[in-house]
Amino acid sequence: MRRLLPQLLITWVAVSGLASAGAPTKKTPVKTATVKKAQPAPKKTAYAPRTRRISRSPWTVPTYAPSTEGDNVDGEDLAVRRAAVEALGPYNGTVVAVDPQSGRILAMVNQRLALTSGFQPCSTVKIFAALAALSEGIIGRDTLFRLTRRTRIDLTEALAHSNNPYFANLGIKLGYERFSYYARLFGLGERAGLGMEGESAGILAASTPKNGGMGMMTSFGEGISLTPLQLSAFLSAISNGGTLYYLQYPRSEQEVEAFVPRVKRHLDIAQWIDDIKPGMIGAVEYGTARRAYHNAEAPICGKTGTCTDKTTHLGWFGSFSDFGQSKLVVVVLMTGGKGVSGPEAAEIAGAVYRRLYEQNYFASRRMFSPAILAPR
Repeated sequence: MRRLLPQLLITWVAVSGLASAGAPTKKTPVKTATVKKAQPAPKKTAYAPRTRRISRSPWTVPTYAPSTEGDNVDGEDLAVRRAAVEALGPYNGTVVAVDPQSGRILAMVNQRLALTSGFQPCSTVKIFAALAALSEGIIGRDTLFRLTRRTRIDLTEALAHSNNPYFANLGIKLGYERFSYYARLFGLGERAGLGMEGESAGILAASTPKNGGMGMMTSFGEGISLTPLQLSAFLSAISNGGTLYYLQYPRSEQEVEAFVPRVKRHLDIAQWIDDIKPGMIGAVEYGTARRAYHNAEAPICGKTGTCTDKTTHLGWFGSFSDFGQSKLVVVVLMTGGKGVSGPEAAEIAGAVYRRLYEQNYFASRRMFSPAILAPR
């Protein structure tokens, strides 16, 4: 046994691969690892190709661009124009400012984008859905919607915080036929302007969207293409009590002097406006649009929207001020990638209002009175 012990030990070491010296036994051959000699790295030549990692962005539209390029400012209110241009700064987007008492476009920064393009409205569609649901008696201002076992929310908070489940639920209850009826009544799918060359009519889907159904349609605007002019005209109607004007864009001082408002139709929404305004004011004071806040004495009513339209990130903010002498609608649409959002658009709009207040614009502005259109 003593004679066999060294041989067994050698065999076990060889099998386990831990033998450090000695020849392998015949019964248990050990494979010897071949160590390759390190080859010197090839010398780089002037023609050696280099591989670079390319970081591709999902966004195909730039966040920054010269947005005033190609604009014609003839006939615009230059005070409003300057405030809008300064507020937009280097961003790729458009700012449309409208007199809600007449439908006159006071300024349109980036006219090409505002006139020829329609985009998914994102959460700005929630204003359309709210008025449709109020008109149909589906909700009142204080109707509570259950979010969780212990949390319920009403219309004011849903608008202020842009609550998606609340408005998705409204869409399901409304259904396509009823919602599309009000959407067309409010101006979707038709041109907002009168005689504006190149203006887009946007899109309103002919049936319930396949992607997310009515819930997505009334919370994110799926199946809808909205233009800044359409949103401006609709907000003007809310601001003035229900008159949907044709938007008009005077192109000279002579056209400004001869300007006469044109009514498209009257919307039966006056009784519901006080139900949605608290939520739109709340959005600016403590909700998604609080970056627009600037003056407690003249609150802004507004609604943000942030989403992705294919390969373009969108930031919307539709707003109006209708307190005292402050009568103005401001719509901001930002396009691009990083840095584009509804809150950012709200900040731009807030800067427009702030600049005009600092210049005492509203106190000195000559207002158009619809009373001159009344029959004598």
